Amino acid sequence: MTEVKLHGTWPSPYSYRVIWALALKGIPYEYIEEDLANKSPLLLQYNPVHKKIPVLVHAGNPICESMIILEYVEETWPQNPLLPSDPFERATARFWIKFIEDKGSAIFMIFRAKNEEEREVAKNQSLEMLRTVEEWGFDGGRRKFFGGDEIGMADLAFGGIAYWLGMIERVTGVKVLDADEFPRVYAWAGRFREAPVIRDNLPDWNLMAAAFRRRREQLLQSAADN
Repeated sequence: MTEVKLHGTWPSPYSYRVIWALALKGIPYEYIEEDLANKSPLLLQYNPVHKKIPVLVHAGNPICESMIILEYVEETWPQNPLLPSDPFERATARFWIKFIEDKGSAIFMIFRAKNEEEREVAKNQSLEMLRTVEEWGFDGGRRKFFGGDEIGMADLAFGGIAYWLGMIERVTGVKVLDADEFPRVYAWAGRFREAPVIRDNLPDWNLMAAAFRRRREQLLQSAADN
């Protein structure tokens, strides 16, 4: 019987935060794909408050919300740490995690925008967020990742920018992460995607493009109907 189970959905960056953390820790687990249009009784049982993925189930106990799951994983399996041992560096990592949790939804609002005005607002918020990360996130370019030379929890939190933002740009035609304007963030995104543990645990680009296009068409049709 598998002690660790993960309920997720394959196009979700929040599911992949947990997948990456488990891979980096070397923790075996059973993955359970959820259909969010027809949520399983187990998902509703394990997360009755928000009824969302991801949910990690460890020894029968459910843990919800991706970053809370990552903190749990870090505390439960201390090998291959995702947070620095130094208290200041650990606090800095948590600062950037809180930053992307507060600001990162803007990039997905570009995708969900129902009209040009909403899209421009989301784009401008995304650009402002990236400017802050570009200036302050990598210690003046001296760090390969948020915590130094190795991928850590803050990088996992920013994973949506490394892969999903490119898909949003492709589907919506809105360019945000420009290599000339944001060279540090752009270089970080490439390093993150190409790290073997990340590269081997990413959703298929073509399948995701098809899914995102379908969802975008549904959103636009719903806006038109209303």
